[in-house]
Amino acid sequence: MDVRPMTIEGAHVVTPRQFPDERGVFLEAFRGDLLAEHTGHEMRVVQTNVSVSAKGVLRGVHYADVPPSQAKYVTALHGSFLDVVVDLRVGSPTFGRSESVLIDTVDRRAVHLSEGLGHALLSLQDGSVAHYLCSAAYAPDREHGIHPLDPDLALDLPAGLTPVLSPKDAAAPSLQEALDRGLLPRWEDCVTFRRSLS
Repeated sequence: MDVRPMTIEGAHVVTPRQFPDERGVFLEAFRGDLLAEHTGHEMRVVQTNVSVSAKGVLRGVHYADVPPSQAKYVTALHGSFLDVVVDLRVGSPTFGRSESVLIDTVDRRAVHLSEGLGHALLSLQDGSVAHYLCSAAYAPDREHGIHPLDPDLALDLPAGLTPVLSPKDAAAPSLQEALDRGLLPRWEDCVTFRRSLS
């Protein structure tokens, strides 16, 4: 299993080693001990989620208050997605920047994002299925979103694909509005919280 940091601190791309044979394929989809070598602590899995999406469905940009926020480890069980990590941590050297990774059932990559980072997921095929490991349970009062089509975010989405948003995501504030309202996590709070997990 190969764990590589993304350009946004606290995010990683995990590429498993696959063992195909005449029966199918076997792989280790998650190794908390190997991920911990890069994060400084083991990810405690408290909740798992599964989403099934039509082509063009764009979920996010979602994030949660720190602490405890919600670290995520996302894989594709069927179909394919563009997984997008967005740095929403005020004071971070990469604040406002995003980076995307193709996750599918060919390379079977996973994306890990630490507490305080924003996350969006764009389905590239009908019936695509994503599996999320989460470090904290869903708590509606601590969950927030940024409008994924905000020009200030300028997410690099594929041409020719019209994003389909939920009413909640379509009504989410822009990055600037969330910043003005004090809704975004602070870089130093994220760093302090993650140190407390070591």
